[in-house]
Amino acid sequence: MLDTTPLTAAVDQFADRLRAAPQSRLQRGAAAEALALARELAVRAQRIEAPSAEPREMPDAGMFAAADQITVAGRDLALVLADRGELAEALELVAEAQRRAGV
Repeated sequence: MLDTTPLTAAVDQFADRLRAAPQSRLQRGAAAEALALARELAVRAQRIEAPSAEPREMPDAGMFAAADQITVAGRDLALVLADRGELAEALELVAEAQRRAGV
């Protein structure tokens, strides 16, 4: 079984920083970056779980929910990952999104 602890830790760290960020930072793009990441992680999880089904898009629940959305999507992906390469890609996605978000 693949140890996906690094992914859940990275997602949790990003989510914690988003929760601590001022509203102005969220409005300037941090929340949008988080939502884009959550959507990508969710799509990746859905493609692993049901490769023949059309992935559903995670809705925009507002800037104050973005941290929760990346947490849920990241943990969902962590549960289904079985490939080290996919884990590395997911970790890089989280790191890049956090850099772009500036938190």
